[in-house]
Amino acid sequence: MTRTLWTLAALLGLSSSALAQAPAATDWPAKPVRIVVPYAPGGSSDTLGRMIAQQLQNNLKQTFVVENRAGGGGTLGSAQVAKMAPDGYNLVVSGIGSHVIAPVEIKAFNPMSDFTHVALLGGPPLVLVVHPSVPANTVPEFIAYARQLKDGLSWGSPGQGTHGHLIGELLAKQAQYPQTHISYKGAGPAVTDLVSGQIQAAVMTYSSANAFVKAGRLKALATTASKRLADIPNVPTFAELGYPGLTSITWFALSGPPGMPPALVARINEEVRRGLQAEAAQKQLAFESMETQDWDAATFTRYVAGEIERWTPLAQSIKKP
Repeated sequence: MTRTLWTLAALLGLSSSALAQAPAATDWPAKPVRIVVPYAPGGSSDTLGRMIAQQLQNNLKQTFVVENRAGGGGTLGSAQVAKMAPDGYNLVVSGIGSHVIAPVEIKAFNPMSDFTHVALLGGPPLVLVVHPSVPANTVPEFIAYARQLKDGLSWGSPGQGTHGHLIGELLAKQAQYPQTHISYKGAGPAVTDLVSGQIQAAVMTYSSANAFVKAGRLKALATTASKRLADIPNVPTFAELGYPGLTSITWFALSGPPGMPPALVARINEEVRRGLQAEAAQKQLAFESMETQDWDAATFTRYVAGEIERWTPLAQSIKKP
């Protein structure tokens, strides 16, 4: 750092550490960047994390390394990143599961104060799917069928307290029908049992169920998307059916440790948004039926706070005793 800059720092009352951070936005990335995916490989978080890492690497000519650190509903890997230096070289794929739902039970961190929320990546909508033997081809028929069952509808989700679990509970609450929730360890086991007829219905991401829907082995009744999916244009959204409160996606994003300099946050946000507009990224999002938004960091941070306010009461109401 030049003597002129040190003199300017003294005149402005800036510390040497603050001044050292000043050029970070223009210099970033000067070395490899680590992106932690706090889930096992193969899911939507992993897909999006690797997709944006590739786009950033292509555009910025620097190495972006993706590391999977699963555990604690996404809180384990996230908590590790929260303790790193706020220099933009350690980021985490955050999301509704790890930073909205899981913290209700797992107090590993404060999802707002312990992170800098940088940029939305996007995510898939959820879908209500039923076994072909269920005598319902529409949501009203499904609700009428569920109300007739003495022991309640048996349905599954990717796990206790997951986004799919919350949507399924909210639908039953609003439509007033009895049900028995079966919690699985991921969407894979849930869809396997549904296809085999072990359960009658499930709520999961469309990307987890689409192959079975296309093959006619499951019936899709409605999605939580903001508009009908091009993949299944005859399947309505819940909002169309009078349930606007169910409009939602299982979103994922990039976040970093608390205290990241605003200029650096703006730089990373800009590069992520540029990466998401690339043709390859757009094709991947369309293939996975994922939605996204072109938001700056401040807008996205307000969205995270709103999601916490929206889902926390319901997540608290279905906590394990």
